[in-house]
Order: sequence, then structure tokens, then C-alpha cells
Amino acid sequence: MKRVITYGTFDLLHYGHINLLRRAKMLGDYLIVAVSTDDFNWNEKNKKCYFSYEERKALVEAIRYVDLVIPEESWDQKPKDIKEYHADVFVMGDDWKGKFDYLNEYAEVVYLPRTPEISTTQIKNDLKDSIK
Repeated sequence: MKRVITYGTFDLLHYGHINLLRRAKMLGDYLIVAVSTDDFNWNEKNKKCYFSYEERKALVEAIRYVDLVIPEESWDQKPKDIKEYHADVFVMGDDWKGKFDYLNEYAEVVYLPRTPEISTTQIKNDLKDSIK
């Protein structure tokens, strides 16, 4: 069985997220998704989420392409997760291209193109602009 692992915040879930998860699942048989915890988002990414970790986890778990959801609590847990969950492929959006090449020591690293016309940041900006 070929296992794939990916990471993300997955706040304000949209079809770009679904596209990424669908394409990640196509690279293997079993998809593991690490969802960033609230503490990690706030303390390391300076990001405040609309939905809590538990809500985002439940949303991602409901996606048919996803087999397992785990918490992402630090930047440096990736090698440990790859080993612990026996991942063969590590997937991220191509906005991270090159940043995780060091993980090639543990798994094949694949950067998938983002869905160009959608992003959580764009949704937040559009919502802000609509109430001005």
C-alpha cells in the first residue's frame, strides 16, 4: 500500500483544498492529512483561524479522499510523521516549492499546483472588501 501525507490549516475549506486532497490521493492508496492545531497556527504562523482545530479536523475527515487526520503541532514533526505513518509520498502545494526538499531523505516529495483562482486569503480579502 502506498501512503501519502500532506499538511495544512484547512480553514474556510474550499474547492482548492478539495482539489489538492483529490490529487494527493491519486498518488497513493492511503491519504494522511495533518491539520494545524490552533496553538501551532497562532504561535508559529501568527494565524487566527475562523474554525477551531476540532471543527477543521471534522471537516477534513468528512472528505472522501482522506483516510486519516492527525494534528500538526510543529514545523519539525514531518520526518517523525513520515516514519511513524510509513508515508511513501509527501505532498504540498507548489507555493511551498523547494521548502521541503530535505524530506526526500524520508519520502518522495511532490509539490502540486494550487488551484489558481481560489485561496483562503483571497476569500478573507473578498469578504472584507464586501462590507466596506
